[in-house]
Amino acid sequence: MTNEQKALASGTVPVLRAHGVALTTYFYNRMLTHNPELKHVFNSANQHNGAQPTALAMSVLAYAEHIENPEVLMQAVNRIGHKHVSLDIRPEQYAIVGKHLLASISEVLGEAASPELIDAWAAAYGQLAAIMTGVEAELYSASANKEGGWSSWRPFIVKEKVKESAEITSFYLYPSDGGKVADFLPGQFITVRLFVPELQVLQPRQYSISCAPNGQYYRISVKREHGTEDRPAGYISNMLHNQIQVGDVLEVAAPAGDFTLDLNSDAPAVFISGGVGLTPFMSMLEYMTQSRKDRPVTWIHGSRGYEVHAFRDRVIELGSQHGAMNIHNFYDKLDAQTGENYFEGFVDLEKVKDAIVPGAEYYICGPGVFIKKHFDYLRAQGIQAESIHFEEFGPAILVVE
Repeated sequence: MTNEQKALASGTVPVLRAHGVALTTYFYNRMLTHNPELKHVFNSANQHNGAQPTALAMSVLAYAEHIENPEVLMQAVNRIGHKHVSLDIRPEQYAIVGKHLLASISEVLGEAASPELIDAWAAAYGQLAAIMTGVEAELYSASANKEGGWSSWRPFIVKEKVKESAEITSFYLYPSDGGKVADFLPGQFITVRLFVPELQVLQPRQYSISCAPNGQYYRISVKREHGTEDRPAGYISNMLHNQIQVGDVLEVAAPAGDFTLDLNSDAPAVFISGGVGLTPFMSMLEYMTQSRKDRPVTWIHGSRGYEVHAFRDRVIELGSQHGAMNIHNFYDKLDAQTGENYFEGFVDLEKVKDAIVPGAEYYICGPGVFIKKHFDYLRAQGIQAESIHFEEFGPAILVVE
């Protein structure tokens, strides 16, 4: 990019801040109208509730703000790259996205979108696409070259289906070809793809792997999403709960994700989760217990109540095997079935303040507001930002500093 083009692109920052979501919403509508085959790639629920356009708007804004030095965004680029690889997004699709993004900028901005500005954004997008496809090529290669690894989609058989709570059910997935499955880093996820008759499209969903690496199977633990006024019921989660049975075959993409346990660290680990956000921590905890590492663990989890609290007995069992673990649970309302170390109300780190110590590594998983609350609390206690790791389910729209 020329200096003039960089200046033109960065000059759109105020517009992107004010109207970015409107622009990206228009873009997705335009692209999916002209290229309906891409409906098989994108989560329809995230389109409906605006999460996907918001995530894209924030990404475009961040790129425009750092157009002079995009290397500072490499952590975010790497995270997006993992998401793209899990959805089997390929370089040729970037040309389609670029075509509709530039057309959307021109059509939404109207006369303000001069030929020079469109040329500048074409150069900017080309630069970003080159960065993204380079990162993704490395991820695809690394995945395919692992023992038991693969690229794109692979059929897996559901060999066990286990109810973990009133809302969460685990699925044990084995490769239908009888081969091995690739190892993964505790905390990573896999993508499951099913055909949804109501939509007449394939729909992918990412689910954290909830077991330790074992070379034979993956376990995902899925919450049934009933839906609210703001969000429709989950197509895939309800199909998995209601329709998929032992013996059925699912299409699965290889493990991905950068929210992972540091396997080389001996620092105390503090896991903070809400609801189904505990699933990546089950993988981490099982790995730490099986590897016999005496790394201290603090488990802090929030659920609405006893009946919806998944893995409650398994965590206690792992805690006793681990030998250096403290468990704290928060329920909206306590009942007679709860015991020691249970608190009433939402997760409140102030009530377990002794677990907040310098030098520990903190892992947070749950909704965006949950993450933001606890990230801010930890920072106020003097915990360095680089010691706080978080995973927001769905498109990444959370910004914390």
